[in-house]
This record gives sequence, C-alpha cells and structure tokens, in this order.
Amino acid sequence: MRPKTKQAFNPYMPSWEYVPDAEPHVVDGRVYVYGSHDLFNGLNFCLGDYVCWSAPVDDLGNWTYHGCIYKREQDPAAPKIRMTNGLAAPDMVVGPDGKYYLYYFMGGTKMISVARSDEPAGKYEFYGYVKYQDGTPIGKRNEPFQFDPGCLKDDDGRLYLYTGFAFGGNPILLDGSAPTKEGPMWFELDTSDMLTVISGDELNYLDVLTGDKAKGTPYEEQPFGEASSMRKFDGKYYFIYSSLNSHNLCYAVSDKPTSGFQYGGVLVSCGDIGLPGVPDPKHARMDTGNTHGSLIQLNGQYYIFYHRHSNRKQSSRQGCADEIQFVDGKFLQAEMTSCGLNGGPLAGKGVYPAYIACNVYGRNGTRFLSMVKYPRGMCPFLTQKGGDRDEGPSDQYVSNFCTDCTVGFKYFDLRETREIIVNLQGYGDGCAVTVRTKEHDGEVICRIPVETCKTQKGFTGKLPEGLGEKEALYFSVEGKGGTFDFVSFELK
Repeated sequence: MRPKTKQAFNPYMPSWEYVPDAEPHVVDGRVYVYGSHDLFNGLNFCLGDYVCWSAPVDDLGNWTYHGCIYKREQDPAAPKIRMTNGLAAPDMVVGPDGKYYLYYFMGGTKMISVARSDEPAGKYEFYGYVKYQDGTPIGKRNEPFQFDPGCLKDDDGRLYLYTGFAFGGNPILLDGSAPTKEGPMWFELDTSDMLTVISGDELNYLDVLTGDKAKGTPYEEQPFGEASSMRKFDGKYYFIYSSLNSHNLCYAVSDKPTSGFQYGGVLVSCGDIGLPGVPDPKHARMDTGNTHGSLIQLNGQYYIFYHRHSNRKQSSRQGCADEIQFVDGKFLQAEMTSCGLNGGPLAGKGVYPAYIACNVYGRNGTRFLSMVKYPRGMCPFLTQKGGDRDEGPSDQYVSNFCTDCTVGFKYFDLRETREIIVNLQGYGDGCAVTVRTKEHDGEVICRIPVETCKTQKGFTGKLPEGLGEKEALYFSVEGKGGTFDFVSFELK
C-alpha cells in the first residue's frame, strides 16, 4: 500500500463543497461519492446539478473533483421551476453491459429517472424512467411517493431498487402524492434494460416499518422516514435509512434482499444524539436536521457516510464519514469526529481549519434547523465568506465563537505537542480561550488570553506534558462579551 499524501478530515470534501446524501461506491481502487448538491446559503435543498468526487481507497484525504456529471435540464421531464424541484439523492450501479447507471429523483416528476455513462464519473446522459411492463413509469399510478432511490446489484446479478418517503407534513415535496404508510418499497428490475420492473404490478414493501405499523415493534423509536440504501456484507443485507426523527441514520438486517428485516439500531446521529452524555436532542453536539448516507467497507474497516449542517439552516449540507464498529454482527453507533476517514488521530503538529469541528454548541445547546436562518444569539455556527462554490483557499470558519460556547475537535495525537495557537478575529478584551480534552465541564489544560482584533490574529498558549495519542480538543470563550470568528488553530 502506498503512503498517504494527505490527512483526511471531516468534511472530507473542500470547505466550499456541499454534497450531502452520499452513496459511496468503489470502482477500480477508488471510492466515488454520488450525492445531492446543495448550494451554500441555498434557499432549498438540492439546487445544484450533480457533481462527483473520488479518492484512492488507500489515500482517503486526497479527493479529486470530476466536475459536473449531470444537469437537471438533461431530463426531459425537468420542471421549469428549479427552486422546489431539485435533483435529489441519487445512487449508482454498474450494469451487466459495464456501463454506469445513475438512479435519481427530481422534484415535480413523481418518477425515478435514470442516466447512463461509460465511466463512473463521466458525463451521464439521460436514459429513461423506471417503468412497469406496460411502460407506465413507477409513481404514475398514484403509488406512495417515490423518493431517494437506492440500488443493489446482488451477487447473482439480480437488480433491486428501493424507494420511499414517510414524512406526511411536506406538501411542497409530496406534490399531491401520499407518503408511504407501510414502509419503503422495493422493485426488482430487468437487467437487460435496467428500467423495467419484473417484480409485478403490485407494490412490494420491505418489513422496515413506519407510522402506525411501527407501534409496538422494535421500529417504534426509529420508524422509517426516507433515504433508502441497501448494502451487503458477509452474505447479509443491510438496509440503511433515515428515521422519522430525521437526525438519525439507522439500519435493519436480513438474510434476504426483500424480506425478513429486523431492526438493527442507530448508525450515526448528525448531533451525536444517543451517545453517552447526549441522551436527547436538547443535548445535541451540533445543529441537527435531516441526514442521509450509507455504509461501505474500505481497507478492512467499515465507514458510515452521512452529512452535517452549516450556515444556521438545513440546506447547506456537507458530506462527512466516520469509522463505525462492527461487533458480533451488529453495528455500534458511530461518533462524529474531525479525523473521519483518516484511519486514526490527526497529527499533533500543523495548522487545522476550525471548520473541521465535530462539536459546535452554545450555552443553550443547539437547534433543529429549518429552511430559515435562526438568529445568531449565543450559539456558534459554521459558515463561509464569499459566495457559493468560491473555490480556492478554504475559507469556512466558526462564526459567533462566543462566551460559554464549545467548539470541539476529535481526535489528535498530542504526545509531542507543546504549544497551541488559536487564530481569531473579533471582540473580547479581557477574555480568554480555554482548552480542554474533555467537554465543557472538563479540566482546563490551557488558558489563552485574547483581545479584540479587527483582523485575524494568533494567540498562543502552552500545553501540558503527558497528553495521549488520542485526545479531543474543546475550545471555549471565557469572559464577558467575547465574540469571535474562529478561523484555525496550530499545534506545535
């Protein structure tokens, strides 16, 4: 295995890129990510055209941008109004012809569309709509809402498509369709054309339950909501979905691709809700909203791909990925980290941008975000300078880094680290930045006096000896009236 060229962070794409709803797939030694495409400060979800990124499986910090792979206007059914009819979460599967098929949903169509390419990140061309044998596209027979297609090509060559949406309170997205009350739907497709349903005209549902069906079952706490994705590991089928709680990615497991699923548990929460010390949304470690993603095995380790939220609203989402433990056939809930795909803690020397924070919360906690920005208040938040997709030096940062807030980073090897420099801009005469290795109630290991600075300035503090090879760093502001932009920090 060749040496890594870069450390991997979360989010794993550049700070100016907003690709949520990730479906990762390995092709010829590279992991390709297919997802939606938000705009920074976008008024709604999924307003961008599809783009693609990939990285070598043995160098997961070294991502390549392949550009736009598909434009919404290529779909003949694309509505003229983009604002409420974006390209939603896609998935990719390789056909028996060796071509790459992108299954996707576009708002305002009610159908599942397919585009095709000769290369995994090539220019995709519109191919058709998933359809019944009489030619009617699925979604056009008053079925429950088709949404977020997930694909699985099984070892025997059979192809399955999974869709569904159970949130009943979204009249704009539903566009007159009904949400599913049974659970996600599945269709077997004819691999000769990759479009035609061969599982019959009657709808088939997975036994991954939602709504009233989930009451009194193991799904009651985490009923199916959306974000269907199917993966197969060691002969078992893992159905990944976002629950009606929205902030949780969950899974169910079966020996078959279409039945027999048993609830497995939570894979990740985009606020770390459910981990020790985070019992409920009131204690979330990051602003929450929806999440969507999937599992993948890379280099003998399992990872969960998901997304986080920024800019005080739901529609500026960024892709993240974290290691997840697989013990005795069960996935254990992963924690959000800054080191994500790195394969271990980050080095204890170097400059780190503040936007790789994995915990960001204020004295009053966090918020479940809406499509409208919340007031700044006493909560820090992730944002950026400039406009959408201002490529170049990463300029995302933590704004409103204020008194009694917490901005946390996990994890670093601090055995040889002796000095820390915080780079700030803002107001706070008489204030200090405190550093802990445990959360807000942990022992302060460094206190760094800071002052008002209208331009970015570094403030230095000493770290004690005896720190470990896997340490978190939590930064807070101490003192009345401190409010800064937290740009970066340096470890020496």
